Amino acid sequence: MDKRDFRKWSHRASDWSADYQETLGQRPVRAQVKPGDIGRLIDAAPPEIGQDMETIFGDFERIIPGGMTHWQHPRFFAYFPSNAAPAALIAEQLANTIGAQCMLWQTSPAATELEVKMMDWLRQALGLPEGFSGTFQDTASSTTLCAVLTMRERALEWTGNTKGLAGQKTLRVYASKGTHSSIDKAMWVAGLGQDNLVHIPLDDKGAMRLDLLQEAITADRQAGYLPAGLVVCVGGTSVGATDDVAATCALGRKEDLYIHVDAAWAGSAMICPEFRTLWQGVEMADSIVFNPHKWLGAPMECSAHFVREPETLVRTLAIQPEYLKTHGKEGLVNFSEWSVQLGRRFRALKVWFLLRAYGLEGLRTMIRNHVAWSQNLASQLDGEEDFELTSQPVLSLFSFRYAPPGFDGDLDALNRHLVNAINDDGRIYLTQTIHDGKQVIRFTAGAFEMEEADITIAFDTICEIARSLK
Repeated sequence: MDKRDFRKWSHRASDWSADYQETLGQRPVRAQVKPGDIGRLIDAAPPEIGQDMETIFGDFERIIPGGMTHWQHPRFFAYFPSNAAPAALIAEQLANTIGAQCMLWQTSPAATELEVKMMDWLRQALGLPEGFSGTFQDTASSTTLCAVLTMRERALEWTGNTKGLAGQKTLRVYASKGTHSSIDKAMWVAGLGQDNLVHIPLDDKGAMRLDLLQEAITADRQAGYLPAGLVVCVGGTSVGATDDVAATCALGRKEDLYIHVDAAWAGSAMICPEFRTLWQGVEMADSIVFNPHKWLGAPMECSAHFVREPETLVRTLAIQPEYLKTHGKEGLVNFSEWSVQLGRRFRALKVWFLLRAYGLEGLRTMIRNHVAWSQNLASQLDGEEDFELTSQPVLSLFSFRYAPPGFDGDLDALNRHLVNAINDDGRIYLTQTIHDGKQVIRFTAGAFEMEEADITIAFDTICEIARSLK
């Protein structure tokens, strides 16, 4: 593409983006295609000669949008949201244009110093005490891996990276059964082994049972294992399982464990002071993760990783060959030493635009609306004789299932059929999970452009399709 055409096609892409956002509510939420449908529309081999942008852009419009599930759709009620607020999208365009590699202060001074500021803005927004600092990782999975690696190195007195794990004591990490599978994967990648992630059963409120946690730690010490870390869950993916943060952190501190709080989704809601009871005591944690790219509105990827003692994270992850050193400068931060990745995107820019364009009060209003609207829907469904609420709302997340009176068939199969039929219909998008051994349907509100009317559409769609099943 000739650079002289860049302005023309940038404008074309911007116009397409604006049109897409304006018409998004008219599209089916989930992609209405079968496996292989899109692949068959794409050439089998790359072109030898460059093609004109008119053809390329036309193929994009013809092939790609119809094959996408639309995460920005106002009726995306599946998984957790992955929002992209318009103001933050502008910042992402600018960051992509600059094309910086933000691994060191010297490679991107403004990016580094803006990141320091934006992490502190978020710290203040969440009500975390002074002393916490942090960095933007790509996702919560990477943040969790950083935390597990730090648990490992701290427990092994900083010898794991140099000597390896052979001959060392077997390390144990503890988490509730409500935690995300990224904890398991972090154990794989850190070389600790999934079998050494001890899942503690939940109480009837969805929190880790502390009596069983204490028993597990004591038994592991007696068996010759080395307890290393504790993962505390706030707003688990399935139905919002949340540990008693204060009591769990207190036990972890007593046992000298490195404590990581996973609030990847729910953390965004902590900008609202009234929701902070959900993680009361979080200041006792060693590290915390929440994803501004979920509920807050920053486009993917943007995971905020707070640490109470950054030197432990840096000691775990920093590697400094001569070509990565900055000589003659004091007091600088190289964020590549805070992450597994060396190469880093300019993530702070979109957070800066986001917080300034909408303000904390604007973002609080959005989150409060989502919580209120979702809880109203839960009450509506609970009031229908053929539906049952299977978990109470945690912020904007709850689960339910269809259980018509007198039905003597397989309710699990019926609800699998229902969620598939709803998603094939296209008006809304939901996901399923297993809760208390039952197949249930999850609902979570969180789309940036969602309105209260979208809840009415959700209720009508769920009831209509459920009652049409044979």
